[in-house]
Amino acid sequence: MAALALVKGSVALITLKNPPVNALSAAVREGIVYTVTRALDDPKVKSVVICGQNGKFCGGADVKEFSGTMTGPPMVPMFHAIEAGDKPVVAAIEGIAFGGGLELALCCHYRIAQSKALVALPEVTLGLLPAACGSQRLPRLIGVLAALDIITTGRHVTAAEALQLGIVDQVIEDDTVAEAVKFAQSVEGKSLDDRRLCNRQCPPLPDLDAVFERVMQQVRKRARGAKAPVACVQAVKGAAILPYAEGLKLEQELMATLFRSDQARALQYCFFAERHVGRWSLPSGASWDTVKPRPIHKAAVIGLGTMGRGITAALVQAGVSVVAVETQEQQLAEAKLAVSGMLERWAKKRRVSPPLALIHYSPDLQGVADVDLVIEAVFEDMAVKENIFRQLSVVCKPGTLLFSNTSSLDVNRLASCARNPELVVGMHFFAPAHIMRLLEVVCGPRSSPEAVATAMHLGKRMGKVSVAVGNCPGFVGNRMLVHYMEQAGFLLEEGASPEQVDSALEEFGFPMGPFKMSDLSGTDVGWKIRKEAGLTGLRFPPWQPKRVRQGRRYSPLADLICEQGRFGQKTGRGWYQYDKPGGREARPDPWLQTFLEEYRAEHSLVARHISQKEVLERCLYALINEGFCILEEGIAAGPQEIDMIYVFGYGWPRHHGGPMFYASTVGLASVLERLEDYHHAHHDVPYLEPSRLLRRLVASGCPPIHKWAEVIKKHQSQL
Repeated sequence: MAALALVKGSVALITLKNPPVNALSAAVREGIVYTVTRALDDPKVKSVVICGQNGKFCGGADVKEFSGTMTGPPMVPMFHAIEAGDKPVVAAIEGIAFGGGLELALCCHYRIAQSKALVALPEVTLGLLPAACGSQRLPRLIGVLAALDIITTGRHVTAAEALQLGIVDQVIEDDTVAEAVKFAQSVEGKSLDDRRLCNRQCPPLPDLDAVFERVMQQVRKRARGAKAPVACVQAVKGAAILPYAEGLKLEQELMATLFRSDQARALQYCFFAERHVGRWSLPSGASWDTVKPRPIHKAAVIGLGTMGRGITAALVQAGVSVVAVETQEQQLAEAKLAVSGMLERWAKKRRVSPPLALIHYSPDLQGVADVDLVIEAVFEDMAVKENIFRQLSVVCKPGTLLFSNTSSLDVNRLASCARNPELVVGMHFFAPAHIMRLLEVVCGPRSSPEAVATAMHLGKRMGKVSVAVGNCPGFVGNRMLVHYMEQAGFLLEEGASPEQVDSALEEFGFPMGPFKMSDLSGTDVGWKIRKEAGLTGLRFPPWQPKRVRQGRRYSPLADLICEQGRFGQKTGRGWYQYDKPGGREARPDPWLQTFLEEYRAEHSLVARHISQKEVLERCLYALINEGFCILEEGIAAGPQEIDMIYVFGYGWPRHHGGPMFYASTVGLASVLERLEDYHHAHHDVPYLEPSRLLRRLVASGCPPIHKWAEVIKKHQSQL
């Protein structure tokens, strides 16, 4: 796993070999200890170069080892031995040096990077901190503030920035290993005392306590309850104020607290789940590794509203030529400016030219006659979409794939309007489509494996986390969200305020609560959907304390505020008030408080104290219960699919793993018990009745989430 060769007569070249990213598995660590010891003991060797096979230095620790008993040499003594050696060691960084890979490079005396290489300490994204001396060495090398930025965010640092910060000593364009060997020869025999980071103190920083207090406040706000970023700040503070040995001891203590925490388990679950969901499967048994996607060279986007513009930009950023169609003249002109702006900002960040030449705009559908694929992105109206699909079946060449960006409509019904229904798939993008990473790929009952494979592959090409789901109203994400939002509305009827509900869910870790989210997207969006579903316009008698329609409770509060023209941020009033239309700072609105009091009085609803615990359980467990129904019906292949949809599309906090993982950590028996209690108290809310699959999982002994598949499969076969 680590090969040793003597080159240029005096340089020991140690090559890490563990594809694909040369992770520091137990075998690799054993190889490093063996080869470094040999090199340092060999009198012919005057210097050492460490590199990675196949153009990748090292991707860090082998995350798969975290779930079991750690074996092999520990990293910290191994790194100390390299740094303490009396021969210069040079890290030749190509491709990536992430996590333990960068910590390995930091214990080397010199670091040379290829110009396209990236370095990072991403442990915080796994609920951990860089505990192989990274939190102690990096601040001593580049200073406290720069190290805090890198360690608390886990962000990738380019070679150019790494050189500017002082992480690497040189950046080169050509053969990194050859240049590193030359460099190693040039420093043979030189003193290494000033190159050992364990001997250094952090560069001085005035008013250190105030700096860390400010940074800690910023990190806590950004972390929204995640423990690892806070521990990272504490570890770096140890580097700043303690001797190296004491700082290292603090690093290890903090790591021990994090390593077996529920948050670390959740974040590591997300790491593997994100990779798992790409391995989609269909009821036919076809899967990602048996179906070849079609090559897509030219695509069309129909409709250049907010979603169509974002989809166009996302396709172009992925290198796909696009025909962008908009029949409204003013909308077309606005779209050209908007898409150009998106691409220019994207290109500026990457220091490349904006790929504007890949877009051709058209005022009619005739321009899509020769494309390989069409993504329809007109507004969410079934009749309009059906008409578009009929026209496309005439205009497009035979075999063109027809995809619909719909958030809830029946993909099978759309397919029935197409010449080749097997070529129709749903592609549910999330706004803004050129930024949001989630893509729900909706498989209709007639969608071919090839069509689904193409949608999944295209999503990956655009940098999306593509999740294949079945066809049902709302698919997975929005179907679950309805119950979450309804419970929030019921809580207002019973005595809560919007800020109380939002605060509870934001403290849990959501970037914003349901009412702030509604104001951001526009309260009229949901109002339009409820109108089309025939739910609005009902006027219940005042004596009916809970508004019930066909045995099911319904809260008209959201409809009533829309009737007042309170559409959220865009009108300056919604569930909150804002400084002006388009304002962003939400403030409690006295008008709404009075409105809620009058509403309750009119319908004989007695306001009661509602605890934070009840807010969380009512909103989250309703959502989770619908997730179990989705698994029961086979709409999602497994809990990982649901969890990644919510993490990447709906702001579910990663450190809670996703709704289904969270249920497993709370305890399925506990979730079942609380749902039974809430359903008993609110019998007119049918979706609070625990799902049959949840009951079955509890009856099966509450297996861990990775073993749910067996129970789900057996349960589905018996339905």
